[in-house]
Amino acid sequence: MALSRRKKIIIAVSAVAVLALIIIISVFATRKDEAEVTTIKLEVKPELRQTVTASGEVRPVRYIKLTSEVPGRIEEIYVNAGDQVTQGKPLVRVDPTQLQSSQEAQFAAAQQAMNDIQSARNAVATSQQGLVVAESSVASARQQLVSLQTSVDRAQVDLNTAQRELKRSSDLIEAGVASRGDYDAARDRFDQAKIALQTARANLESQRISVKEAQERANQQKLSVQEAKTGIRSSEMRANQQQALLRGQSSQRSKATQLSPLNGVVADIPTRVGEYAVAGLSTTPLMTIADMSTINVEVNVDETEISNVEVGQQAKVKVDALGDKEITAVVTQKNPLAVSKSDTQGGLSNRVNVQEAKEFKVTVELRDMPDDVRAALRPGMSGTATITTKTKNNVVAVPLEAIVEKAPSAPSPGPTVAGNVPTPASGEKPKSVKGVYLLEGNKVRFIEVTTGITGEADIEVTSGVKAGMEIVRGPSRVLKTLKDGMAVKRQVRKPGANANEAS
Repeated sequence: MALSRRKKIIIAVSAVAVLALIIIISVFATRKDEAEVTTIKLEVKPELRQTVTASGEVRPVRYIKLTSEVPGRIEEIYVNAGDQVTQGKPLVRVDPTQLQSSQEAQFAAAQQAMNDIQSARNAVATSQQGLVVAESSVASARQQLVSLQTSVDRAQVDLNTAQRELKRSSDLIEAGVASRGDYDAARDRFDQAKIALQTARANLESQRISVKEAQERANQQKLSVQEAKTGIRSSEMRANQQQALLRGQSSQRSKATQLSPLNGVVADIPTRVGEYAVAGLSTTPLMTIADMSTINVEVNVDETEISNVEVGQQAKVKVDALGDKEITAVVTQKNPLAVSKSDTQGGLSNRVNVQEAKEFKVTVELRDMPDDVRAALRPGMSGTATITTKTKNNVVAVPLEAIVEKAPSAPSPGPTVAGNVPTPASGEKPKSVKGVYLLEGNKVRFIEVTTGITGEADIEVTSGVKAGMEIVRGPSRVLKTLKDGMAVKRQVRKPGANANEAS
């Protein structure tokens, strides 16, 4: 059925109204296409710190893994893991029966060696007495030899006298003056003197032999004294050797009770009472003692940040077990060798450098700790160190989220908004331009900036902007779409918004 005129008019008016409504909505939508942004007015910050944050673990300045120095079954363990110990405190006791037996046997050997020394000294004394007697005999024999030599000389004189008288008597007889009796008497005296000389010479030679024999006996006695003295030295050497062995056995006996070599805390006890402790190449580990007088935290710094870390820089350390407590620290060592990120060994284990290393070990020493904090720290606890690598005062800094990196614009004869952009050399990849969007009225303009150190949330700007300028800081999805001259509007902040977004 055909539509009436009235219905046709109603349909036409409705269509026109709908079309007009669409046009009006489109116009209003076009007018509201301005991006909403948050802004911040730049100010001079009194201090900006560049930091490096790295995680690691608590490690004492030194720790000792005690091992058994003597074999035996463990009879008693005097401490528990976590106990505080002082130097010299008994820790572990090994069965000393076998060690005590060896010590007693060695003591007996040392006593016998001392007795041998006394016997050798007695032998020396006896030999020296015999030497004195032998030397006295030599002296007496030499005196007799002198006396006999005198007798020989006297007998020689008597013989010479008798010989002269015999010649005189012979001459007188030939002259007819003397009688035959006088000649015979002179002849007898000559023969007697001759026999006396021969007897004296024989006695002298016999005494010389006696002197030689006495001297030989004295020499033999001297050799006996030397041998006895050598026996003393040999006995003393054996005694010293036995004494040294006794000291070694006594030391081994004393090591049956292991004492703490330092003041610290018992970090680990891998053994149990009743186990057999082995000494030697495969010695049995007893426990680990950590010296907690100086406590370090060893952290792993990424290779991209290690160049900023230097010895002596200040740091703040948070240990997970202590919550939000911050401990003052200072960097004491930066390891030149890298460690692998895949190295997950913890506790007190040693890290190993590997080929695909990506991190560097840095040691920070904890300072000025309260006693309760020091007592609560244990080796192997996880911690995070924030190292202050650089500090600058009175700098202009912008939020990190306000920095925009853009590809450099094409070269042009005149300066651009961001300044002249040099034409890159042939084959050189153009570097991106770093800058911020400056808000001028309700429009933005991109300004290239030069940055300095980077803080936790801000970055230093050394050129391009100055204090008092208002720049766009976000949101980031909007920053990526901004262009020079684009109209924007400030985002209306709701009550309770983050104070960092205040302009």
